[in-house]
Amino acid sequence: QVQLVETGGGLVQAGDSLRLSCAASGRTVGSDVLGWFRQVPGKEREFLGAISVSGDSTRYADSAKGRFTISRDNVKNTLYLQMSSLKPEDTAVYYCAARRGRLLLESGYEYWGQGTQVTVSA
Repeated sequence: QVQLVETGGGLVQAGDSLRLSCAASGRTVGSDVLGWFRQVPGKEREFLGAISVSGDSTRYADSAKGRFTISRDNVKNTLYLQMSSLKPEDTAVYYCAARRGRLLLESGYEYWGQGTQVTVSA
C-alpha cells in the first residue's frame, strides 16, 4: 500500500507562484508513474500532468503547459508541482496520484492523496 500526502496549498494572489509536494510512504514509489490532478466542486477531476518513473519524461494537459512543472525526487519518495503565474481559475483541490506501469496516462491511478486546497485571489 502507498500513502500519499500533499502539502503546500494555501491562499495566494493572482500572478504568484506555489509549489506543492506529495510525500509517499508505505513503500517506495520509485517504480510508479506519478500524476497531479485538480478538482473544483461540482466538476470532474482534471488531469494536469504525469511524470515517468525516472523523472526524465513528463506529459502535461493543455491547462498546465507553460505554467506548471512536475518533478520528482525518488530518493525522498516525493513528487512536486511547481505552479507559476497562478490565476483565479486555478483555484481547486489538488491531488497527487500513483499508478504502476510506464505509460504517462490520464487514468488508472491506484493511489491518491487526500488533496490540498489552492485558492488564488484576483
